[in-house]
Amino acid sequence: MNNEFPSKDAVHPKGQVQARAVSSQVVLGLLVILMGLLFLLDNLDIIETRRVLAFWPMVFIVVGVVKLCDTQTRGGQIVGAVFVGIGVLMTLDRLDIIDFNWRTLWPLFFIGFGVYTLYKARTGRRMIAVDGVKGENDLGGEGVVDITAILGGFERRVFTPNFRGGEITAVMGGCSLDLRNSSIQGEAVVSVFAFWGGVTLKVPPDWTVVLNGTPIMGGFEEKTIAPPDNSKRLIVRGYAIMGGVEVRN
Repeated sequence: MNNEFPSKDAVHPKGQVQARAVSSQVVLGLLVILMGLLFLLDNLDIIETRRVLAFWPMVFIVVGVVKLCDTQTRGGQIVGAVFVGIGVLMTLDRLDIIDFNWRTLWPLFFIGFGVYTLYKARTGRRMIAVDGVKGENDLGGEGVVDITAILGGFERRVFTPNFRGGEITAVMGGCSLDLRNSSIQGEAVVSVFAFWGGVTLKVPPDWTVVLNGTPIMGGFEEKTIAPPDNSKRLIVRGYAIMGGVEVRN
């Protein structure tokens, strides 16, 4: 059993969800304010924006920090740390502090991802896609998904009598999760992170879908029919950065 998520009674309590959302949104808001101040100072001829724009790799740092603040899994922490690491290395290279050469170091990405995949294969269940995965998963009593799609596509049907949420990360890839054969006992929370990618969730018609996501040059879209009651609620939260999240039934 995957031990990266808390017990059944502790998965995604409302207070924890709100705290996570507030912390990540605060970080994002402060970074956006900082960017606005830089452009304002340029308009006032105090600094030159061209020098600021030379440090565009800081975008990777921003994305990584947002992911780190929003994740609850070890895999999400690794994805966030990778983004931060890439941004820091590229920024230091532009400051002429180090010599960072992509042509030399890009194989490290495959080595690191391979080591992590082997680690997860030995320590627990996790759904990972780098070149396309299709199939079915019986989540059983666990009822939690933990999916990462990087540079590839992920498509899977999931069935469980008590879906309790989880985390979906799509980086320059896509994820399609079919939950129409599953059920919710009360409320479940799915945290999504789509960066240059897309996430599609197919849900049963008796689920009430609540979108609390933050799109950044991307979008969240709901294409569901409202059920007669709100006894089964699916809350979808997270970020779509130059990507899209769609929920439909």
